[in-house]
Amino acid sequence: MQIINKATDELKPYKRNPRKNDGAVDAVAASIKEFGFKVPIVIDAGGEIIAGHTRFKAAKKLGLKEVPCIIADDLTPDQIKAFRLADNKTAELSDWDFELLQLELSDIQLDMTDFGFDTTLPGEAYEDNYEPEPPEEPKAKLGDMYKLGAHTLLCGDATSALSYTNLGGGRSLTFC
Repeated sequence: MQIINKATDELKPYKRNPRKNDGAVDAVAASIKEFGFKVPIVIDAGGEIIAGHTRFKAAKKLGLKEVPCIIADDLTPDQIKAFRLADNKTAELSDWDFELLQLELSDIQLDMTDFGFDTTLPGEAYEDNYEPEPPEEPKAKLGDMYKLGAHTLLCGDATSALSYTNLGGGRSLTFC
């Protein structure tokens, strides 16, 4: 396997790429800017991207004229299609150990939010300044009842026995 530099203008994104990656481009661009281009783009012999669409978009955003690539000329067309999907899917199958992640993040002096990390400690309270405006005309009104699968939701008055009778379908409900 050989890594070669290819002009970004020679690379062609796969037209049927099912991965929506625009939300990750800024973080990947920040990573490339900070650490360099450490993971090559995998392409076929014709320059079509097999894996690395987000890195390609990040490189274009950074104005890079060339990027490191691996030409996967040892794969069949069917293997190329499968690898395109497997390369992305396998990353989704792992989970973070948040305790160890916090230890790692606490040791790093770089701003890891540039790479998509939320550095708020679990359980740490922070003000998000979220104050929703109530609608002028509420959707649910006193007495409205909603069936939610096996459950029933009543917009009622918890201090009124009539609410419990309505909730019980005419039967009186008692709670201990």
